[in-house]
Amino acid sequence: MSDHELPVLELAFPGPERDRGVAAIRSGEKTALTGLKEIYEHAGEPLPAAGQRYSVVDSDGRHAVTIELVEVSVLPMAEVGDDFAHAEGRGYADAAQWRAAHVDFFTSEGVRDFLGRTPVVDGGTLVVAERFRVVPE
Repeated sequence: MSDHELPVLELAFPGPERDRGVAAIRSGEKTALTGLKEIYEHAGEPLPAAGQRYSVVDSDGRHAVTIELVEVSVLPMAEVGDDFAHAEGRGYADAAQWRAAHVDFFTSEGVRDFLGRTPVVDGGTLVVAERFRVVPE
């Protein structure tokens, strides 16, 4: 399967946030990502699983890099630790800073528009924590 036949993975929303995330994957700083479980449920999409590969696209929708999931966990936000927060490659000092940023994102206008409401996001909110590796191209 070529990179262009793989499922597409879009980080955040198009713009600077997505492009910083793509750059962090390419540089090796970012080796983890997080999704809100409720978003998968709302979209009717199955949860990702280890071994799946994705074509990560930039803000223009162009293929940027291929990743392969190596570990996927569903857990409450409060259980995400510092190691995972650092692996997200966004410069989070610790898990508390990671949680604050994710509460902001998961309650942002884009997510509210997608879900049709503002989700409840707290320490018990289930997230899909994914670790990945870059697949050489």
